[in-house]
Amino acid sequence: MAKNNDRFVNSIADINDDFTKWYTDVCIKSELCDYGPVKGTIIFRPYGYAIWERIQAEADKRFRAHGVSNAYFPMLIPQAFLMREAEHVEGFAPEVATVTHVGDTELGEKLVLRPTSETIIGNMYSKWIDSYRDLPLKLNQWANVVRWEKTTRPFLRTSEFLWQEGHTAFATPEEANADALEMLGVYKEIANDVLALPVLTGQKSEKEKFAGAVATYGMEAMMKDGKSLQSGTTHYLGDNFAKAFDVKFLDKDGTHKYAYQASWGISTRLIGAIIMAHGDERGLCLPPVVAPIQAVIVPIGAAKNAEVGEKAAEIEAVLDKAGVRVKLDDRDQSPGFKFNHWELRGVPVRIELGARDIAAGAVTVCRRDTGEKSAVPIDSVADGVSKLLIEIAANMFEKARAFTESHIVKVSSLGEMEKALDGGNFCDAYWCEERGCEDEIKNRFAATTRVFHEDQSDAAKHKCVCCGKKAKRRIYFARAY
Repeated sequence: MAKNNDRFVNSIADINDDFTKWYTDVCIKSELCDYGPVKGTIIFRPYGYAIWERIQAEADKRFRAHGVSNAYFPMLIPQAFLMREAEHVEGFAPEVATVTHVGDTELGEKLVLRPTSETIIGNMYSKWIDSYRDLPLKLNQWANVVRWEKTTRPFLRTSEFLWQEGHTAFATPEEANADALEMLGVYKEIANDVLALPVLTGQKSEKEKFAGAVATYGMEAMMKDGKSLQSGTTHYLGDNFAKAFDVKFLDKDGTHKYAYQASWGISTRLIGAIIMAHGDERGLCLPPVVAPIQAVIVPIGAAKNAEVGEKAAEIEAVLDKAGVRVKLDDRDQSPGFKFNHWELRGVPVRIELGARDIAAGAVTVCRRDTGEKSAVPIDSVADGVSKLLIEIAANMFEKARAFTESHIVKVSSLGEMEKALDGGNFCDAYWCEERGCEDEIKNRFAATTRVFHEDQSDAAKHKCVCCGKKAKRRIYFARAY
């Protein structure tokens, strides 16, 4: 349990003894969110929403570079739309919330609260796409989604969550599939460079693909308990939704053809990934790029020495001008309280300033990722902190990468798989690609296929980890959120 030097600091569960409670404690006590009045919902508190805003900003600029424009579609969708694509409606039916009445009046047509937007966007694309000149069409929306989950957990599974969903249309299947793969690369870049999060990317199995897609590609991140968190997906939809909604275009050869589509999305589940991949016994440990506060200044003895308070305010102004998101904590609380408060909230850098520091011409800087302290000259504090933030981001990624790589175990039998899974690992295995083996592993070990391995060169030389027959693909198995 985190050491608390002040009785006003909220404690959190031990990360090693009760990972689940530790996670919930961090979500609530670091003020990322709170529970909503409707079961399964959460309220984003300002600190948590600020992290999402940083993720949005970083993702949005990459989407725009990809040629994508933002739009917004209604969250109320005619229920009849979902019925047009059979596989799609079957996949979402258990989670769909339906609107049947307005006041006491029953609606003539039932409406659903958006579980995803392929159907309503397909309907509009049929109106907007007439010619090959209208293609490609690349739109994205930042929106909320309602999926009535039975088991919920803050950020990971909630009945309503926030996300972005990109929807693109092309003249050829090759372009649409390439778009899905390209966006998977964009997501990996966001994970690596923004969230300091190493990920495994690749195609998902038929069982795990998105309802209505031809192929689904996923991004899997390893959490500190050895479970996988699906952190983003992209889908090649083929012409399935185009046929369902009559999305046709007049091609250059004078014939009408169905458009080919892709869709892709990341959500506030990424906040959960940050918590579980980087957090520790003291609470959050935020990657500098998404941290709402990158550096906090804690003046020591300011009440007795006015010069300390004045110099702290000067340093705050200097850092702010340098583009560092900084906060001066001049509350009437003890330094110990403040240290624990900001450590719990994962602020990357803490700057301690007292009379002795001023006399020495340097501040004491503490890194959240390692706990290491160092002296930084006051005259070069902006440069010193800026460089430190870059070092922290690189170290957090490297630490998570080393953890991930050390917890991937090659297995060739179910016995080896069980041992690896129970030890908190991913399994690197060969598989015959039969649904029966996939189901048996899930039933026996509560593990599922995550993504196919990027190297398939020797798959045919191996046997299936489950049935022993000739393998077809190399794939990762893991227990997952």
